[in-house]
Amino acid sequence: MTISPALALKLNPHLAATLPSALFTHPVFGRDLRVGTRGSPLALVQTRSFMAQLGQAYPFLEIFGSIKAQEILTRGDRDQSRRLAEIGGKGLFSKEIHEALRAGRIDFAVHSLKDLETFLPDDLLLGCTLRREDPRDALVLRDRDGLCPGGDPLSALRKGAIIGCASIRRQAQLLARRPDLRFRLIRGNVQTRLRKLEAGECDATFLALAGLNRLGLGDRADVVFEPEAMLPACGQGIIGITLRRKDDGLLALMPALEDRMTRHAAMAERALLEGLDGSCRTPIGGYASVGEGRLTLHGLIASEDGSFVLRRSLTASPEEASAMGAELAAIMRRDTPREIFDRLIGQPGW
Repeated sequence: MTISPALALKLNPHLAATLPSALFTHPVFGRDLRVGTRGSPLALVQTRSFMAQLGQAYPFLEIFGSIKAQEILTRGDRDQSRRLAEIGGKGLFSKEIHEALRAGRIDFAVHSLKDLETFLPDDLLLGCTLRREDPRDALVLRDRDGLCPGGDPLSALRKGAIIGCASIRRQAQLLARRPDLRFRLIRGNVQTRLRKLEAGECDATFLALAGLNRLGLGDRADVVFEPEAMLPACGQGIIGITLRRKDDGLLALMPALEDRMTRHAAMAERALLEGLDGSCRTPIGGYASVGEGRLTLHGLIASEDGSFVLRRSLTASPEEASAMGAELAAIMRRDTPREIFDRLIGQPGW
C-alpha cells in the first residue's frame, strides 16, 4: 500500500473569534483529521469537495486542527489490464483504504458510491452521502462528425464499431440494441480512457457523466443516455463517506453534510443490489428518482451479451427506501427465468 504525504487545506484563523465556547469541548476539537482517497484526478476532486463542505460546516476543524487528504493506492488502481470481476470485484477500490480507516491511520474514506462494495466490514458504516451529481451514462466518440442531432443517438456508431468499456452493465444494455457492436476492455481513470480513445484504440467509450462534470469535461459527452435507455449503476453520481462505527464524534458531524434525498436513493439502490447479490460480475442497473414526494426505483438485470434484459420498477415513500429495494430485488429474482438467474448470479433464483 502506498500512501502519499498529506495535503492540507488552508486555515482561516479569522473565524476563531466567532466560535461559541461550547465548541472547545467538542469531541473532535483540535484533532488533525485525515481523509483517505484514491489518487485519480476524479477521486481527488471528490475528496476536496467533501473537505470543503466539512470545513464550511465546521470552521473550527480547520482553525484548531486540520483536514488533510491522504492518497492511498489500491489494487484496483494498480491492475488495469483485467476486469474487476477477474481480480476480486469492486472491493479492490476500497480494501486498502478501509484497512487504513480501521487501523486509525485515516478518519474518513471518500468513495464513488457505485464502486463501494455492497457489504462493508462490521466496524465501518456509510456515514454520509453528498448531493448526487447527474447519474446518467455518456458516450464519447472519437469521430464526432457522424453525430446526427435529434436522431438515433447510436447512429454515429458504424456497424461493427469498437466500444472501449469495462462495464458489463453498459455492454449488455448496448448489445441489446446494437448486437453488431464489438467491445474492448479499457480501464483507468477518465483522462486515461480519453487518451486511449484519441489514440484510436476504440471508436467510442463510455463514461459516467457525473465524473465528466466534476472534472470540467462535460462537453466531451457526445451522447447522454436517459435512464430509460441506459440504466445507471447503483449509486452512480453519489459520493459516499465511510467512517468507523464507534467514532461518535465524527459521526455527529455528518448530518450537516448529508443530502437526505440522495441518502434515500442510495439506500434503495444498495438494497436492490444486495437483494440480487450483485457485484461487478453481473450486469445490474439501479436508479431511484424522486418526484412529488415519492421515490421510484428502477432495476435491471441482463445477460452479458444483451440477449436477456429484465426491467422492473416500484414506487414508495422515501422512508421505505431500503424495504422497497429489497422488494424489487425479490420481484426481479422471481421474474427472471431460473436457469438464467442461476447463470448470472451463480446461485438459485428463489
